[in-house]
Parts: sequence; C-alpha cells; structure tokens
Amino acid sequence: MDTKHIQIRDYDYPLPDERIAKFPLPERDSSKLLIYDKGKIGETVFRSLPTLLPEGALMVFNNTRVIQARLHFRKGEAQDGALIEVFLLEPANPVEYQENFAQKGSCSWYCLVGNLKKWKEGKLTRTLNIEDSTLTITAERIGIHGTSQEIKFEWDASLTWAEVIDAVGELPIPPYLNRKTQESDKTTYQTVYSKIKGSVAAPTAGLHFTKQVLADIDAKGIEREEVTLHVGAGTFRPVKSEDIGGHEMHSEHIAVHRHTIERLLAHNGEAIAVGTTSVRTLESLYYMGILASQGKEDLHVPQWMPYEYDNSLSTTEALEALLHYMDEQDEEILHSSTQIIIAPGYKYHIVRRMITNFHQPQSTLLLLVSAFIGENWHNVYDYALSHDFRFLSYGDSSILMP
Repeated sequence: MDTKHIQIRDYDYPLPDERIAKFPLPERDSSKLLIYDKGKIGETVFRSLPTLLPEGALMVFNNTRVIQARLHFRKGEAQDGALIEVFLLEPANPVEYQENFAQKGSCSWYCLVGNLKKWKEGKLTRTLNIEDSTLTITAERIGIHGTSQEIKFEWDASLTWAEVIDAVGELPIPPYLNRKTQESDKTTYQTVYSKIKGSVAAPTAGLHFTKQVLADIDAKGIEREEVTLHVGAGTFRPVKSEDIGGHEMHSEHIAVHRHTIERLLAHNGEAIAVGTTSVRTLESLYYMGILASQGKEDLHVPQWMPYEYDNSLSTTEALEALLHYMDEQDEEILHSSTQIIIAPGYKYHIVRRMITNFHQPQSTLLLLVSAFIGENWHNVYDYALSHDFRFLSYGDSSILMP
C-alpha cells in the first residue's frame, strides 16, 4: 500500500454533536469499554479492564501533565483594548521543558496567537494579585517559528514560570467541546498518574484509570512502565489535504527511562499501550533504535521514516541499539522527538494491544487505529455509535486486540 496516497475521506463516519461527551462521568472507571478481540466486538465497564489483560504483560502509560497553556492579555496601558490569546506550544529558551518551567524572571516559548492582527508591535502587559503580592507579566513577539510566534515572557515576582502559568493561565480543553474551561477540568482533564508538565492536551485514554484499577492491574501481576510524550496542539489539527501525503505531522517531545527500555526487552519488545500517545512513543523507539544502530546522534523520527527505511532490524536489536547509544551518551533518560505518522501500511513493532478512546472522523488518530485493526475499524465505530458510547476526549474507550 502506498500510504502517502491514502484518501482521508475514506476515514469518515457520522458523528452528531450530541455523541461528543462534553463532561466526564462522575466516576472515571464507570465509563464503557468496547472490547475488540480478533474481530469479535463486545462491551463491559472500564473497571473490568484488568480481567481482560494477560498475566505478566507489560503496560505502558504516558505520564505527561497538561499545563495551563492559554494566556489572555489585553492591548493598551489600561488593558481595555483588543483581547489577545497566547497559546503555549513548546519551550524556545531554555529549550528543555523542566529547565524552562524552573526559570525565574523570563523565558520564551513558541506560541499560537489569537487575534494576531491586532498585535503589531510592543509588549502586552497583565497585572494580577496572587495571594498577598502583585504579579506583572509581559509578552513580546521576538521572532517567527514556522506557523508559530516566538514570545518572550518577563515577570517581576519571585516565582518560577510553572507557578506563573498556574496562576495566569487557563487549562486548554479541546476546541470541539464548545465550552469554556471550568474549575473541575483542572482535575478531570488530568490522568491520576500525570507527573511531568508539558502537554497542551491530555492523553485521554488514561483519563479512565483510577487508583483502584491500577491496583487491580498490579494485583494481576501486570508490570507498569511510564513514558513521557508531551502532546502538542497539532493533535487537533485537521487533515486538510485530500491524501495524507500532503499532511504535515507536528513534532512531539518524548522522554523514556533506561529501565523502561530494559523492561521492554525483558518482554521480547512487546507491550500494551495506554493511548495513542504511548503508541507513538513506543513505535518511535523502534525507529530511534534504527538510527542509533547507524551511528546517528540525532534520533528524531521523521514523519515518513517507517515507510522509507529498511525495517529488517528486529525489535530487540533496535532496543539494544538504543541502550548502547545511551551508554555512549552516558544518559539514563532518552530525550528525543518524533513526527511519526501511523497509517494503513504501517507495521507495528512493539504495541500488541491498545487502549484508546474514539477519535474524530478524518483524523490521523483514526488512521492509527485502522493501521492496527484494518478495515474492522468501521465495525468498531458502527458498534460504538449504535450502542450509546460517548465519543472523544471525555468519552468512553476501547481495548483493541487484533
């Protein structure tokens, strides 16, 4: 199959607005779980998930945490002018997430800017009270980075950037919810195991897990590992080209600990992925291993690498090459990035089972699902639509076992 010539219109289905879950259920693990098992389709409640998993398996979660990435400013000294929205995408200076969040006084980010035409020049200023002190923050455009703006932020309080955006920012819930962020979203739009700040969207398959479900997974002897992939705003970017060869994937930053790669090797390079972000991270590890085996220093995975490279390296060989690379670099944590697109024609190397929500029509995430279970994605989505499943970020989920 020539993946680049796939027509996105072939991955469409009817999704009425009323089927999109605008809010989560009161109990995370009371959501519905669709079971796709070698072509057979059924359903259960999510808290029953551990009973469907094989003992001794390895399960991989994305521990990223959503940041308050939406900042609002008003033009003019009186702050009564045009409303400008600055949406944080990824750090520019310092470029490392944790270092950037720890900055005091100033930092810069690549951002999307709403109402950009009203902000020709100069600094935007916002002043607010935090506890017993006053914080003044300014934003200044200092460059262009592709389709985004590089914005320098400065502030006068003795706060880290992480503390500033927690105070000033707004949690960016998905645009298709068509509502404003509420206080409850600060909790419900984070997984119970989220740790590492950096995402502008949640890894939503993880939203169904509770501490009890995790305890039940542990009790069954299933190993858990965590990776970090910071989800970018590009996850909501629609495919506008007729064929997917014209769609550019956004780059996403990942971090994987050495012991996670070692555990993958102990499980013959096979894992259960929680969410499409974990899928993209795990599958990217294989291609990073190919690059490492070739002596490359930059392990960034380009969008079309899986379809243009020789995939003859075994999964274990690729993972071993990554460990050797980390030895050479004296690294305990592998930091890199990926633009991987997973679509029909892709061969999965690591992921054997997948837990995932129901995705938007004509989206790259639906392509990823189709690459995993083939044309049976139609049957899965037809079943979900006809059996009262809730869709998208706050909706129900599925376990896919091809």
